[in-house]
Amino acid sequence: MAKRGKRYLEAAKLVDRDKLYSVDEALELVKKCATAKFTETVEVALKLGVDPRHADQQVRGTVVLPHGTGSEVTVLVFAKGEKAKEAEEAGADYVGAEELAEKIQGGWLDFDVAIATPDMMGVVGKLGRILGPRGLMPNPKTGTVTFEVATAVQESKAGKVEFRVNKEAGMHVPIGKVTFDEAQLKDNLFALLGAIVKARPAAAKGTYLRKVSIASTMGPGIRLNPQEILANVR
Repeated sequence: MAKRGKRYLEAAKLVDRDKLYSVDEALELVKKCATAKFTETVEVALKLGVDPRHADQQVRGTVVLPHGTGSEVTVLVFAKGEKAKEAEEAGADYVGAEELAEKIQGGWLDFDVAIATPDMMGVVGKLGRILGPRGLMPNPKTGTVTFEVATAVQESKAGKVEFRVNKEAGMHVPIGKVTFDEAQLKDNLFALLGAIVKARPAAAKGTYLRKVSIASTMGPGIRLNPQEILANVR
Protein backbone atom coordinates (compact mmCIF):
# COMPACT_ATOMS: atom_id res chain seq x y z
CA MET A 1 0.00 0.00 0.00
CA ALA A 2 1.29 3.46 -0.86
CA LYS A 3 2.50 5.54 2.05
CA ARG A 4 0.19 8.46 2.82
CA GLY A 5 1.48 11.96 3.43
CA LYS A 6 1.05 13.92 6.67
CA ARG A 7 -1.61 16.20 5.18
CA TYR A 8 -3.73 13.24 4.10
CA LEU A 9 -3.37 11.47 7.45
CA GLU A 10 -4.42 14.59 9.35
CA ALA A 11 -7.42 15.07 7.07
CA ALA A 12 -8.38 11.40 7.35
CA LYS A 13 -8.74 11.81 11.13
CA LEU A 14 -11.74 14.07 10.45
CA VAL A 15 -13.60 11.36 8.54
CA ASP A 16 -15.48 8.41 10.03
CA ARG A 17 -14.99 5.68 7.43
CA ASP A 18 -17.94 3.68 8.75
CA LYS A 19 -20.42 6.54 8.54
CA LEU A 20 -22.75 7.46 5.69
CA TYR A 21 -22.75 11.25 5.66
CA SER A 22 -25.52 13.54 4.53
CA VAL A 23 -24.67 15.61 1.46
CA ASP A 24 -24.44 18.81 3.52
CA GLU A 25 -22.12 17.19 6.08
CA ALA A 26 -19.94 15.66 3.37
CA LEU A 27 -19.53 18.89 1.41
CA GLU A 28 -18.54 20.80 4.53
CA LEU A 29 -16.06 18.08 5.39
CA VAL A 30 -14.54 17.77 1.91
CA LYS A 31 -13.64 21.47 2.02
CA LYS A 32 -12.05 21.08 5.46
CA CYS A 33 -9.99 18.15 4.21
CA ALA A 34 -8.62 20.05 1.20
CA THR A 35 -5.32 21.33 2.56
CA ALA A 36 -3.07 21.08 -0.53
CA LYS A 37 -1.18 24.15 -1.74
CA PHE A 38 -3.10 24.13 -5.03
CA THR A 39 -6.82 24.40 -5.80
CA GLU A 40 -8.11 20.86 -5.51
CA THR A 41 -10.88 19.37 -7.63
CA VAL A 42 -13.89 17.78 -5.95
CA GLU A 43 -14.70 14.40 -7.48
CA VAL A 44 -17.56 11.95 -7.08
CA ALA A 45 -16.80 8.21 -7.05
CA LEU A 46 -19.56 5.66 -7.55
CA LYS A 47 -20.03 1.91 -7.54
CA LEU A 48 -23.07 0.89 -9.58
CA GLY A 49 -25.19 -2.24 -9.52
CA VAL A 50 -24.58 -3.13 -13.15
CA ASP A 51 -22.53 -5.73 -15.01
CA PRO A 52 -20.52 -3.77 -17.61
CA ARG A 53 -19.63 -7.00 -19.43
CA HIS A 54 -23.13 -6.89 -20.92
CA ALA A 55 -23.90 -4.33 -23.62
CA ASP A 56 -27.37 -3.70 -22.18
CA GLN A 57 -25.90 -2.66 -18.83
CA GLN A 58 -23.58 0.09 -20.00
CA VAL A 59 -24.00 3.48 -18.31
CA ARG A 60 -22.76 6.48 -20.27
CA GLY A 61 -23.85 10.03 -20.84
CA THR A 62 -23.13 13.71 -20.33
CA VAL A 63 -24.49 16.50 -18.19
CA VAL A 64 -23.87 20.25 -18.09
CA LEU A 65 -23.06 21.15 -14.49
CA PRO A 66 -25.03 24.25 -13.38
CA HIS A 67 -21.90 25.97 -12.07
CA GLY A 68 -19.35 24.45 -14.42
CA THR A 69 -16.24 22.55 -13.36
CA GLY A 70 -14.09 25.51 -12.39
CA SER A 71 -11.57 24.59 -15.08
CA GLU A 72 -10.94 26.28 -18.40
CA VAL A 73 -11.80 23.90 -21.21
CA THR A 74 -9.90 23.99 -24.51
CA VAL A 75 -12.17 22.90 -27.35
CA LEU A 76 -11.09 21.66 -30.77
CA VAL A 77 -13.59 21.32 -33.62
CA PHE A 78 -13.21 19.39 -36.86
CA ALA A 79 -15.40 21.23 -39.36
CA LYS A 80 -15.38 23.03 -42.68
CA GLY A 81 -17.22 25.94 -44.27
CA GLU A 82 -20.17 27.42 -42.42
CA LYS A 83 -19.86 24.90 -39.57
CA ALA A 84 -16.25 25.95 -39.01
CA LYS A 85 -17.40 29.57 -38.85
CA GLU A 86 -20.14 28.63 -36.34
CA ALA A 87 -17.59 26.87 -34.16
CA GLU A 88 -15.27 29.87 -34.16
CA GLU A 89 -18.10 32.25 -33.29
CA ALA A 90 -19.18 29.95 -30.44
CA GLY A 91 -15.72 30.19 -28.89
CA ALA A 92 -13.87 27.08 -30.09
CA ASP A 93 -10.13 27.36 -29.49
CA TYR A 94 -9.06 25.40 -32.56
CA VAL A 95 -11.06 24.80 -35.74
CA GLY A 96 -9.92 22.95 -38.82
CA ALA A 97 -9.88 19.71 -40.76
CA GLU A 98 -7.05 17.67 -42.31
CA GLU A 99 -4.38 20.08 -41.07
CA LEU A 100 -5.50 19.52 -37.44
CA ALA A 101 -5.52 15.75 -37.97
CA GLU A 102 -1.93 15.89 -39.24
CA LYS A 103 -0.91 17.99 -36.25
CA ILE A 104 -2.45 15.43 -33.86
CA GLN A 105 -0.72 12.56 -35.69
CA GLY A 106 2.49 14.45 -35.05
CA GLY A 107 1.90 14.31 -31.29
CA TRP A 108 0.03 17.55 -30.56
CA LEU A 109 -2.76 17.12 -28.00
CA ASP A 110 -3.20 20.53 -26.35
CA PHE A 111 -6.99 20.39 -26.00
CA ASP A 112 -9.55 18.93 -23.60
CA VAL A 113 -12.54 18.24 -25.86
CA ALA A 114 -12.76 17.30 -29.53
CA ILE A 115 -15.95 17.88 -31.51
CA ALA A 116 -16.58 16.90 -35.13
CA THR A 117 -19.32 17.32 -37.68
CA PRO A 118 -20.50 13.95 -39.06
CA ASP A 119 -19.02 14.64 -42.50
CA MET A 120 -15.56 14.96 -40.90
CA MET A 121 -15.51 11.49 -39.35
CA GLY A 122 -13.66 10.07 -42.32
CA VAL A 123 -10.75 12.27 -41.28
CA VAL A 124 -11.23 11.92 -37.53
CA GLY A 125 -11.68 8.14 -37.65
CA LYS A 126 -8.02 7.72 -38.54
CA LEU A 127 -7.12 9.29 -35.19
CA GLY A 128 -8.92 6.66 -33.11
CA ARG A 129 -5.76 5.02 -31.80
CA ILE A 130 -4.49 8.38 -30.58
CA LEU A 131 -7.67 10.03 -29.29
CA GLY A 132 -9.54 6.93 -28.08
CA PRO A 133 -7.26 5.91 -25.18
CA ARG A 134 -7.23 9.52 -23.96
CA GLY A 135 -11.01 9.86 -23.98
CA LEU A 136 -10.83 12.53 -26.69
CA MET A 137 -12.46 10.71 -29.60
CA PRO A 138 -15.66 12.45 -30.80
CA ASN A 139 -18.71 10.26 -30.24
CA PRO A 140 -22.40 10.73 -31.11
CA LYS A 141 -23.39 9.32 -27.69
CA THR A 142 -21.70 12.22 -25.92
CA GLY A 143 -22.90 14.86 -28.36
CA THR A 144 -19.44 15.49 -29.80
CA VAL A 145 -20.30 14.25 -33.29
CA THR A 146 -22.95 16.72 -34.39
CA PHE A 147 -23.86 19.42 -36.87
CA GLU A 148 -24.98 21.54 -33.88
CA VAL A 149 -21.40 22.61 -33.32
CA ALA A 150 -22.19 25.96 -31.70
CA THR A 151 -24.28 24.26 -29.00
CA ALA A 152 -21.65 21.57 -28.47
CA VAL A 153 -18.88 24.15 -28.06
CA GLN A 154 -20.94 26.30 -25.69
CA GLU A 155 -21.91 23.31 -23.52
CA SER A 156 -18.31 22.11 -23.31
CA LYS A 157 -17.15 25.58 -22.31
CA ALA A 158 -19.98 25.87 -19.78
CA GLY A 159 -18.95 22.72 -17.91
CA LYS A 160 -20.31 19.62 -19.64
CA VAL A 161 -18.86 16.46 -18.12
CA GLU A 162 -19.01 12.89 -19.36
CA PHE A 163 -19.74 9.92 -17.15
CA ARG A 164 -19.01 6.35 -18.19
CA VAL A 165 -19.01 3.15 -16.18
CA ASN A 166 -15.70 1.27 -16.15
CA LYS A 167 -15.15 -2.49 -16.21
CA GLU A 168 -15.35 -2.60 -12.39
CA ALA A 169 -18.82 -0.95 -12.49
CA GLY A 170 -17.37 2.26 -11.08
CA MET A 171 -16.98 5.82 -12.28
CA HIS A 172 -15.20 8.99 -11.20
CA VAL A 173 -16.50 12.41 -12.25
CA PRO A 174 -15.41 15.95 -11.24
CA ILE A 175 -18.09 18.32 -9.92
CA GLY A 176 -16.09 21.49 -9.29
CA LYS A 177 -13.31 22.99 -7.20
CA VAL A 178 -12.93 23.29 -3.42
CA THR A 179 -13.17 27.05 -3.91
CA PHE A 180 -16.84 26.63 -4.92
CA ASP A 181 -19.29 27.30 -2.10
CA GLU A 182 -21.22 24.35 -0.73
CA ALA A 183 -24.45 25.34 -2.50
CA GLN A 184 -22.69 25.30 -5.88
CA LEU A 185 -21.12 21.92 -5.23
CA LYS A 186 -24.48 20.57 -4.09
CA ASP A 187 -26.21 21.78 -7.26
CA ASN A 188 -23.51 20.19 -9.40
CA LEU A 189 -23.60 16.96 -7.40
CA PHE A 190 -27.34 16.48 -7.78
CA ALA A 191 -27.24 17.43 -11.47
CA LEU A 192 -24.65 14.71 -12.07
CA LEU A 193 -26.32 12.06 -9.93
CA GLY A 194 -29.72 12.85 -11.41
CA ALA A 195 -28.33 12.20 -14.89
CA ILE A 196 -26.69 8.96 -13.76
CA VAL A 197 -29.92 7.74 -12.14
CA LYS A 198 -31.88 8.56 -15.33
CA ALA A 199 -29.30 6.59 -17.31
CA ARG A 200 -30.00 3.41 -15.34
CA PRO A 201 -30.20 0.48 -17.80
CA ALA A 202 -33.49 -1.42 -17.86
CA ALA A 203 -31.50 -4.64 -17.51
CA ALA A 204 -29.91 -3.55 -14.20
CA LYS A 205 -31.40 -5.42 -11.26
CA GLY A 206 -31.27 -4.75 -7.52
CA THR A 207 -29.59 -1.76 -5.92
CA TYR A 208 -28.31 0.67 -8.55
CA LEU A 209 -26.35 3.21 -6.45
CA ARG A 210 -24.33 0.84 -4.29
CA LYS A 211 -21.65 3.26 -3.09
CA VAL A 212 -21.25 7.00 -3.50
CA SER A 213 -18.42 9.08 -2.09
CA ILE A 214 -16.80 12.44 -2.66
CA ALA A 215 -13.23 13.60 -2.16
CA SER A 216 -10.91 16.41 -3.05
CA THR A 217 -7.85 15.66 -5.18
CA MET A 218 -5.58 15.00 -2.21
CA GLY A 219 -8.21 14.31 0.45
CA PRO A 220 -9.85 11.15 1.86
CA GLY A 221 -13.07 9.73 0.48
CA ILE A 222 -16.27 10.66 2.32
CA ARG A 223 -19.14 8.21 1.90
CA LEU A 224 -22.62 9.54 1.16
CA ASN A 225 -26.00 8.07 1.96
CA PRO A 226 -27.40 6.73 -1.36
CA GLN A 227 -30.97 6.86 -0.02
CA GLU A 228 -30.74 10.62 0.56
CA ILE A 229 -29.44 11.02 -2.98
CA LEU A 230 -32.29 9.01 -4.51
CA ALA A 231 -34.81 11.00 -2.50
CA ASN A 232 -33.47 14.23 -3.98
CA VAL A 233 -32.97 13.28 -7.63
CA ARG A 234 -36.24 11.49 -8.41
